[in-house]
Amino acid sequence: MKLQKLTKPRQGEDKRRYDDACGLAHALDLVGERWAMLVLRELAYGPRRFSGLKNDLQGISANVLTQRLTELEARGLARKAKLPPPASVQVYEATEWGLEAIPVIASLGRWAARSPLHNPTLPMSHVSLIMSLQTLISPDLAHGLDARIGFRLDATSYVVRIHHGRLDVERRETVDCDVVFTGPPSVVAGVIHGGAPLETIGVEGDMALARRFLTLFPLPPKVM
Repeated sequence: MKLQKLTKPRQGEDKRRYDDACGLAHALDLVGERWAMLVLRELAYGPRRFSGLKNDLQGISANVLTQRLTELEARGLARKAKLPPPASVQVYEATEWGLEAIPVIASLGRWAARSPLHNPTLPMSHVSLIMSLQTLISPDLAHGLDARIGFRLDATSYVVRIHHGRLDVERRETVDCDVVFTGPPSVVAGVIHGGAPLETIGVEGDMALARRFLTLFPLPPKVM
């Protein structure tokens, strides 16, 4: 009976494969299961604890998250790690190969944002917000700007550097920043992408720079 229980999932997984030599088909074999791509997205900027992943992936169950992490690990896209003391807790992180998929995931999000069915008012994780900034930044609008912008998004902090029309990301404390934005990720996203008043979030530092920063991320036009 135990042998049957172990072999049935493997048989089921084989049936779900596309049996197609196209790289896209195999990509879907790797990350095409429900939640798999979003779990990998959440590992884009560094190691994450299981509890943090579950909190930021709205609607996922602990069992499904465990299954997806196990699958990503088995496929070479994620791995377990341990934070150094004093934390000394187990975390999950993307492998080097897994990180190669992040720009593809980000580009897919930009493409899907053109859909008239896309609802930008739904909850957004801190990773989603920062990834949207990396994906949507306009090199023309950011021309000549060299600045460090900090984000305190609930319990997680980031510093992004804008230079040469691009945006680089570090997940760290907001020191040595020209501007720091503070607030829940969805609220900060509403200010940057939705035109909500700047006063709805916390802002420290150069206010003129803060206002210019908000103009650097035009949303792609909707499909007519």
